[in-house]
Amino acid sequence: MSLLVFGAGGQVGRALVECIGSAGTGYDHAACDICDPASVARAVSDPALSAVVNCAAYTAVDRAESERERAFAVNAEGAGIVARAAAQRGLPIIHLSTDYVYSGSTAAPHLEDEPSAPTNVYGASKAAGDVAVAAANPAHLVLRVSWVFGVHGVNFVKTMLRLGRERSELRVVADQQGGPTEARDIAAAVIAISEICRRPGFDAWGIYHFAGAPNTSWFGFAEAIFERARGPRPGLVAISTREYPTPAARPLNSSLDCTRIRDVFGLGQPDWRISLTRVLDALEEIPR
Repeated sequence: MSLLVFGAGGQVGRALVECIGSAGTGYDHAACDICDPASVARAVSDPALSAVVNCAAYTAVDRAESERERAFAVNAEGAGIVARAAAQRGLPIIHLSTDYVYSGSTAAPHLEDEPSAPTNVYGASKAAGDVAVAAANPAHLVLRVSWVFGVHGVNFVKTMLRLGRERSELRVVADQQGGPTEARDIAAAVIAISEICRRPGFDAWGIYHFAGAPNTSWFGFAEAIFERARGPRPGLVAISTREYPTPAARPLNSSLDCTRIRDVFGLGQPDWRISLTRVLDALEEIPR
């Protein structure tokens, strides 16, 4: 198996490249802009490739509200370009998507066949990307994940640790629910499904959910972080979404039903609390 990974500079892309080692090739934005069809075509020209993974994305959720064209260019048009290039080579594509394609207005976990109803530009651009990928390549697996964290990049865990060193008290939203998902757990899931989808007769293409368990709130996630982390332990104050206004609206319920990926690929939901401990241990070894 040989995977080609776009977006290798991001949280999941970097974790995936680290996990696959010599069995894959990674391109960050500097090496290949997914909005450039010629550059993407060159990247997928390696005859040894067995699958393409698109982790590249515009992920600045709040900034996307004022940079709509850029968000759609990367998350929708760029995703379609990658899927089309993979299809032209006869390669399946695994495309990373997000819980933000859903409105989050219902209490039940979201199902894959639920209509998308994003509440912000970022979510709308990712939903458009999911459609573009499906239209461009019949052999597609759209993997929707939630609340990604890890050793690399900007994420909630690293932000909490930084703020905890700077402040004695942190106000954290407590009425948004979701499943924190560690980047290396997502990488492991991508590797597993990339192997299975290349087996003769595989035809279960489409959308899948993959998220950590159990569901929690941002406040609960913050509590878990400071219970496990070494160093300062600031006081935590639970607040509502209304008390923490942001340019982009967030879904109140980001819970994802992950039954389908378990039934088709045998992948259960990872316990994010175990993964969090692993990430915190790794971050302790990185000099500040």
